[in-house]
Amino acid sequence: MTNLTLKQLRYFEALALHGHFGRAASACAISQPALSVQIKDLEETLGAVLFERGARQVRLTGFGEEFAARVRGILRSIDELGDLARMSRDRLVGRLRIGVIPTVAPYLLPAILADLTRLHDGLDIHVRETLTPRLIQELEAGRIDTAIVALPVSEPSLTEVALFTESFVLVRPGEDEGKPVPDRDALREMRLLLLEEGHCFRDQALSFCNMHSAGPREVLDGSSLSTLVQMVGAGIGVTLIPEMAVAVETRSAAVSVARFDRPQPSRTIGMIWRRTSPLADQLAQIAEVVRQAAGTARGERDPVLPAHATAM
Repeated sequence: MTNLTLKQLRYFEALALHGHFGRAASACAISQPALSVQIKDLEETLGAVLFERGARQVRLTGFGEEFAARVRGILRSIDELGDLARMSRDRLVGRLRIGVIPTVAPYLLPAILADLTRLHDGLDIHVRETLTPRLIQELEAGRIDTAIVALPVSEPSLTEVALFTESFVLVRPGEDEGKPVPDRDALREMRLLLLEEGHCFRDQALSFCNMHSAGPREVLDGSSLSTLVQMVGAGIGVTLIPEMAVAVETRSAAVSVARFDRPQPSRTIGMIWRRTSPLADQLAQIAEVVRQAAGTARGERDPVLPAHATAM
């Protein structure tokens, strides 16, 4: 095993993650043939096949799955050695890998990144936008340092820090402005547009409507909040969106926006990181910067909602 290299392990992890030589090579900033050679050399060194190679994707073999678990631990430990060195400095510098869920990223990232860059000019910030389950996987594997998600995630290995709570609002076609806001029972009878499976915001909206087992006739799926709002503007149905998204998503759509009466549906946004991370103290400081930046951004974007549209 003396010929194993750290570079090979990182290439292996990339291929295991992406399941495709081309995408893995792009992620590693090398050519696909070079990646293929490195993986082949690794397999020859181990004397075992790590991947099943198909026409369009590759899959880990049984041995490859076991090997991947060990490699993730090794790479995480190596990354944490670098984090340990960064922790010893007076200020946080170097690479900071932040994950963000899609229902937060477009609305808060500009303010958050501006403040982080201003206060920590030595940071090299990398952003990863994807769904919560994937962010948790990547966080636990050491591929990102922290993530901004909806809480709770209830993972014992992760620290959770709440940043703020925001309400959901109802988006209806423009001609519905001024009409009474439907209660939960009435909302369940309407054509409700929600994000597709996998988005935590979808689950939160369904929970508010008591529609955990919503069928295809009750709910129509969209890939983004922008798509949902445009569908509402076209008269297809109604939707719920987080308050931070109102100013951005409704500015070019023929829709009306209304608040629900208390108790309003809401979510708590927070930051999470590994409990074992050497950067825990610095990440707590970053969380405070994110909290303040988010507060400023949300204050600037609070929508002006019709005073008469509060009937739930």
